[in-house]
Amino acid sequence: AMDKPYGPQVNFRLDMGTAHPAPSTLTRGQWSSKLEFLLAVAGQIIGLGNVWRFPYLCYKNGGGVFFIPYVLFLFTCGIPLFLLETSLGQYTKQGSITCWRKICPLFEGMGYGSQVVVLYSSIYYIIILAWAFLYLFFSFNSELPWASCRNSWNTETCVEFNQRADHFNWTVAENATSPVREFWERRILNVTGSVHELGGIQWELALCLLLSWIICYFCVWRGVKSTGKVVYFTATFPYVMLAVLLVRGLTLPGALDGIKFYLYPDPSRLTDPQVWMDAGTQIFYSYAICIGCLTALGSYNKYNNNCYKDCVYLCLLNSGTSFVAGFAIFSVLGFMAYEQNTDISKVAESGPGLAFIAYPRAVAMMPFPQLWAICFFIMIILLGLDSEFVGLEAIATAISDVNPSFFHVGHRRKLLLLAICVVSFFIGLVMVTEGGLYIFQLFDYYACSGMTLLLFATLQSVCVGWVYGADRFYENIEDMIGYKPFPLIKYCLKYVTPVICMGTFVFSLVKYTPLKFNNTTEYPWWGYALGWWFTLSSTLMVPLLMLYNVSITPGTLRQV
Repeated sequence: AMDKPYGPQVNFRLDMGTAHPAPSTLTRGQWSSKLEFLLAVAGQIIGLGNVWRFPYLCYKNGGGVFFIPYVLFLFTCGIPLFLLETSLGQYTKQGSITCWRKICPLFEGMGYGSQVVVLYSSIYYIIILAWAFLYLFFSFNSELPWASCRNSWNTETCVEFNQRADHFNWTVAENATSPVREFWERRILNVTGSVHELGGIQWELALCLLLSWIICYFCVWRGVKSTGKVVYFTATFPYVMLAVLLVRGLTLPGALDGIKFYLYPDPSRLTDPQVWMDAGTQIFYSYAICIGCLTALGSYNKYNNNCYKDCVYLCLLNSGTSFVAGFAIFSVLGFMAYEQNTDISKVAESGPGLAFIAYPRAVAMMPFPQLWAICFFIMIILLGLDSEFVGLEAIATAISDVNPSFFHVGHRRKLLLLAICVVSFFIGLVMVTEGGLYIFQLFDYYACSGMTLLLFATLQSVCVGWVYGADRFYENIEDMIGYKPFPLIKYCLKYVTPVICMGTFVFSLVKYTPLKFNNTTEYPWWGYALGWWFTLSSTLMVPLLMLYNVSITPGTLRQV
């Protein structure tokens, strides 16, 4: 059944594989149990995106109205593409580059492009872990440093709002800042005055970054053997902490106003393409779609694993987690607004610092704040850690599957991983300088940009839906799980997914606005040049490899 859909060349390859089955099985590895696969995928897709990016996008895009495009994207793009990638990996037993080579060599560039995106994401995503580690180490102080204004980095405008019993009758100075914001901006980031000044490396952050890379390396250095065991802890513990912080958040005064702001929609925002763009990107970003991670994880499954059922459960779990995390963040934002006697929209600016301002503020309000701070930042680190190391696993799987006879010998795969980690660490040092946040936002906006992911999603659904054939793809799934999935998914892959993704892509291209730091400061020309390099270096892989494959392959285009 495996070789049914392929041409004679692939047939020959598969026959070669069956002649010596033992080494390939031993070297490539397999999940010891289905639970390992589920936890690894859950660990990958349930990450900082749920706690840090989803509430931040809701907050930016007018509260509850964001759910309309989000749910639409979930059912028309998220679940179909999630199933496509997982089952493709499981069926071909290949990483994200070679799986396309097997079913449609013309689209091989998607595999390479997606790995470039994963690499960029891994380089910048881990910076958040470095920030979280630094916060974690500060949490062991006898007094939390972001709870008071009595520190060397605080300014004269710093006000401890919770210290004042009469704060209702007391007018807050226009430029008053909270100690938690000053700790983030002046102690952790210490951002320079302009984009042109990078400043020096902040060694505390650099050491935290090094620590993060060392942990990531040892989580994946033995492939699925080590990854499968680590996820038992990293994928489950964050839920315990989220539940505790949610209960605490909901019991704070002003929490209800925050939740109203989260759930009450502003329908006028639906006309803004950025809202749709953010919803689409959030589905792709949070579901790890179009970056090849799901293909890599699926490729270690047993051939007859029910990947269809897994996909539906994992998708619902992921969106449910995002929804609940929003309550935890917004209850605290409502409390901060109540405390500062101001409008909720002015409490925390949108930016990566939302979780580093809103959550630590809540933690400082609790009895035994150090304990909660330690637990919270361990949760943040674990959420980010498994998303990060599964990305590394995907890159290593993709590269070693391109040349298995070389990489599956001795310690070569471990050395490949080490090389990726070391190079990424040195590039990441730029983002732990005093001006590092400027570079971080360039990575965030352009490297893992919505446009790139939307283009990949369109190509992926066109490739499987039309070139390879949706019916043939459904037969492959039936061969694995014993029945055909819900037919609606097939029609989504053929018609709805490519149309919606392409429509959103064109919409965003027309309405494109260059990135501004904190929505005010423009970047110099080199900033935008670097940003477009991030976007184009992954996207252009597809047409370039397509042209290359057509030029070197004899025969007509249809035969290629």
